Amino acid sequence: MPLRARTATPSLLWSLHTVFNPSPIHLNFHSLSLAKPQFSGNCDDFLPWLERKAGSRISSSLFIGESSYGRSLFASKIIRSGECILKVPYRVQITADNLLPEIKSLLAEDVGNISKLAILILIEKKLGQGSEWYPYISCLPQQGGLHNTVFWNESELEMIRPSSVYLETIVQKSQIEKDFLAIKSVFECFHQSFGDFTYKDFVHACTLVGSRAWGNTKGLALIPFADFLNHDGVSEAIVMSDDDKQCSEIIADRDYAPGEQVLIRYGKFSNATLMLDFGFTIPYNIYDQVQIQFDIPKHDPLHDMKLELLHRYFVPPPEDIKGLTYPVNSFSIKEVRSDRGKGKGLPQSLRAHARVLSCTTSQELDDLVVEASQTDGRLARRPLQDIIKEKQAHMMLLSLFIQSIEERSATIMSLDSSNSPSSCERHSVRRLMARDLLHGELRILKSAFAWLENYCFS
Repeated sequence: MPLRARTATPSLLWSLHTVFNPSPIHLNFHSLSLAKPQFSGNCDDFLPWLERKAGSRISSSLFIGESSYGRSLFASKIIRSGECILKVPYRVQITADNLLPEIKSLLAEDVGNISKLAILILIEKKLGQGSEWYPYISCLPQQGGLHNTVFWNESELEMIRPSSVYLETIVQKSQIEKDFLAIKSVFECFHQSFGDFTYKDFVHACTLVGSRAWGNTKGLALIPFADFLNHDGVSEAIVMSDDDKQCSEIIADRDYAPGEQVLIRYGKFSNATLMLDFGFTIPYNIYDQVQIQFDIPKHDPLHDMKLELLHRYFVPPPEDIKGLTYPVNSFSIKEVRSDRGKGKGLPQSLRAHARVLSCTTSQELDDLVVEASQTDGRLARRPLQDIIKEKQAHMMLLSLFIQSIEERSATIMSLDSSNSPSSCERHSVRRLMARDLLHGELRILKSAFAWLENYCFS
């Protein structure tokens, strides 16, 4: 199935929100339709095994099958909207608590739940059929069948260089390597019992956990059977955990006919997040956004003064859903629905940032500080009184967006020019993912450009 750690609590680089949108539209994941994830093991007996282990019924409405996206869950009978289609007790969910105490005692405090669950998966895989979780572990995707960007080589990453996901991938790879070095000694202590674990093994295990686990009050949990469900970006169906019932359940958001694939939504994720953490994209993603950086020119004589004001007045954005933090000069841009000044335009913080950067004298900066003290305390949130200066500030933004548009357009042209069939199916899938990402970001940037142009020249 498409991948990602579904949790509302940050853990290492990954975390996830289970939130919903009421639109009934369903999207196709054409990036994955070209190549199914490779699984190890036959899952025909999986649900009966899980229900025996749970001592209760997990689902009478679903069965495991194969779709164009890989292993999936389908309706085994008519399903009505509002019906509980799946209920997995906590006792058959896998958490860090399942680790042997002697292993947990050797882990440093800063080792997060993703790494702990990755260790657990590696150990259970080594145990083979001797593992109590063997039917589940054997159904997980194999190495080489995933398309998360941490698995992309350098030439493939070049296809997404204009996007922030390029740098996020590098950061995520670095964090995984750091985590591996931190727990390598633990593996070595249990070499006699479980054998060797390589860095490649650990990356694969972390990606499995990061793409499949849901968050609950105890941290992260792998929920067998539920993680066979594929993603529909606008579905209302989500995984809900109930501590009182001690189970996780899913309520159908619409009617399904027998044999129809049942879908849920992992979260409100852009293609950048989907490809980094799950290994797929969707052609038109309503949650796409662009992360842009707006720097103070180093040659600006007011550089230090502007930088000090930005750090003083602009609150850094919180950690994003992957646990990453961005500096005060980084902004998330979403699609601007109207270029006529109606509805939500660009982030006010970005426009304020531009007003600060457009100042050419220290007096202008002092005036902004005075205005902030006399209003709501926020710097440069109101249009500059000098209309020409206000236009100049937004023209700086226009220039930034033009550059970003040109970068993505050039990369898309390069991808389109190499449109000949690739001998490597993996590369074809990833090239299509890069296109989805860049086309979505280009749509966002063009909408922002149109809004800015109208603002500057109306």
